[in-house]
Amino acid sequence: MFIDYITLMLINMVAGLVLLADYVNRGIDSPHQKQWIPGFGMTGAIAFTTGLHMIFTWPVTGSFNIAFGETSVLFGILFVTAAIALSQSWDLLTIAIYAFFAGLVAIVVGIRIINLNLTKQPLLSGIGFILTGLGGVCAAPTLYWKTSRTWRLIGAAVLIVAALIWALTGYLAYWNHLEGFGKWVPAPMR
Repeated sequence: MFIDYITLMLINMVAGLVLLADYVNRGIDSPHQKQWIPGFGMTGAIAFTTGLHMIFTWPVTGSFNIAFGETSVLFGILFVTAAIALSQSWDLLTIAIYAFFAGLVAIVVGIRIINLNLTKQPLLSGIGFILTGLGGVCAAPTLYWKTSRTWRLIGAAVLIVAALIWALTGYLAYWNHLEGFGKWVPAPMR
C-alpha cells in the first residue's frame, strides 16, 4: 500500500529546527534548560518513529526512503536523546559528536539530491539538507563556543533558513497532496 507521510516528516523537522535555533540562540547557556525538553521530545518521537517505519517498509518510491527515512531516524534520535540529556542535566558533548556524523549524512544526501536531480525542486531540497546537516556538523563547536553570541546567532540563522526551506517544501506538499490524493483509494478497497 502506498503511504506518503513525508509532509508530516518535513513539518516536524521545521518545528525541530525552529526549536533548536531558539535553543542555540537563547537556551544553550541558560540556567533554565528544561523548557526545551517537551519540544525536543515531541520532535524526536515523530521523526524517529516515521523514519524507522520508512526505512523498514519503503512506503514511497525509490531512494526517497533512504534520503528522508534514514535522515529522519538520525534527526529523531538526536532530539529524543537531547530531551533525555536535558532532563537529567547530562553533558551534551556526546550528542554533539553524534550530530556531527548525522550532519555529514544530511550534507551528502543534499549534494546527491542536487546531483541526481531528485525531488520536484532538487536545488531547494538539496540546500535544505545541506543547511540542516551544517547544524549537526557545527553542534560540537557551538557547545565549545557557546559564550560567543556571534557564533550562536550565525548558527541560529542557518537553522532558521533550513526551517524556512523545509516549511516551503512541506506546506506546498500538503497543498498538492490534498489535491493529488483526493480520489486515491487503497488497493484493498478498489
